[in-house]
Amino acid sequence: MKINQKKLIYEMKNKIKIYIASAYTIGDVAANVKTQIDVANELMNMGFNPYVPLYSHFQHMIHPRPYQDWIERDLEWINVCDCLLRIPGKSSGADMEVQYATDLNKPVFYSKEELFSYYEKNKQRSN
Repeated sequence: MKINQKKLIYEMKNKIKIYIASAYTIGDVAANVKTQIDVANELMNMGFNPYVPLYSHFQHMIHPRPYQDWIERDLEWINVCDCLLRIPGKSSGADMEVQYATDLNKPVFYSKEELFSYYEKNKQRSN
């Protein structure tokens, strides 16, 4: 099967990009990473294009970097995402990401259902 690269690029550019913010160091780090990946998978199944900042966990295991390096990269990704999904759990880092997205006037959602509902309503308005 041959992939139509132009069509694929167009479709990917038009998918809603979602930054996932959640706990990382509070609680079980591995469980927190898995939770974020599970949420990303569900969003992908729904046609969204999620960004999973906790993938950096694996890079950090091999090539540790200062905390500030990861924060700077995460904030850059929030700049290009369409919205932010805040997964429940105590996290000053995720709370800071929410504030940053809010300051950029990006929608912030606190549940997948809220996010799905928002984009379903907006999809219907644009049709």
